[in-house]
Amino acid sequence: MPSGLAFLLLPFSWLYAAVLAVRNWLYDVRWKRAETFAVPLLNVGNLRVGGTGKTPHVIWLVEELLRQGQRPAILSRGYGRQTTGPRLAGPADSAATVGDEPWQYFEQFAARKVVVAVAEERRLGAHLLLREHPEITVIVLDDAYQHRAVQPTLNILLTELARPFYEDYVLPAGRLRESRAGAARADVVIVTKCPPNLSEADQQAVVQHIRRYSRSEVPVLFSAYQYAVPQVLPDAAATSLPVASTAGPAVLLTGIAQPGPLREELEKQGYKIQYHARFPDHHAFTPEDVAALRAHWQPGWPIFTTEKDATRLLAPELRAARAGLPLYTIPVRVAFLGDGGVVLRQLLPPALATNA
Repeated sequence: MPSGLAFLLLPFSWLYAAVLAVRNWLYDVRWKRAETFAVPLLNVGNLRVGGTGKTPHVIWLVEELLRQGQRPAILSRGYGRQTTGPRLAGPADSAATVGDEPWQYFEQFAARKVVVAVAEERRLGAHLLLREHPEITVIVLDDAYQHRAVQPTLNILLTELARPFYEDYVLPAGRLRESRAGAARADVVIVTKCPPNLSEADQQAVVQHIRRYSRSEVPVLFSAYQYAVPQVLPDAAATSLPVASTAGPAVLLTGIAQPGPLREELEKQGYKIQYHARFPDHHAFTPEDVAALRAHWQPGWPIFTTEKDATRLLAPELRAARAGLPLYTIPVRVAFLGDGGVVLRQLLPPALATNA
């Protein structure tokens, strides 16, 4: 049971969960209709608010779809953007106009002709994608697990090992967007941010907990983060210092839900984080934020951030504030434990054939 304030908030959680349960029931019995499309929809989502690792898993999925010869598109809500309505990302856009995660997808995949769109109502976004780009063969939905107005062909549920949904409570007592029973809609569950050496016994213990809520035939996979070589921020190359071959003092700048794993990785590599400028998820950085960061920085110290945060740091209004700062992104990718990657790859062809 939760303790303290969370315990006092439980009645509100029960009320919120009941409202969502009725809404889900209406979709389950088809009194409310979920729209389907001429191409498959592959959804990557979660039950918990923020921080389960959706972005690197979407990237993994898109990379795999490209490898299989598909023409994928990515559809996101575009959280935090300054625009509204369905919108296709283009070269004139930015994190401000489409959101930080969609802009990260666009920058990473535009050269490979992966179309990125944002829409609060995903059905409108899907219609826009298929109208403007009829060559699309599959749409990857980023964070649409609770968006029941569209029907995914494959529903991928993520849950973080350190904060699993089966130990959490519905808002406001906990961080769940809906009750744990929502896991029954998943076609595959991925436990994220695992240590690469997570034992088989520990994995099975987690599976036992998940099985209380998921369908019995649904695969439960485990994934870990892989951190790539630091990359200089694009417009900082002329002024940035090379990362020292021997790790030493460093500064960390984050505006993501769960920065802990990145900090742990840097410390494992030998960096001593002298200052961590930690902001809320999707935070819109200001010149004052960067000036405050500079006050804690000393020449020779690298400043690390995430690819997602970099999309907002590159805003034109921050150019003067970040001039001369050695800013580096740490690319994060997904590696599956055991045969998890093989299992997920095998689930894709049947899902892709569903709407053919």
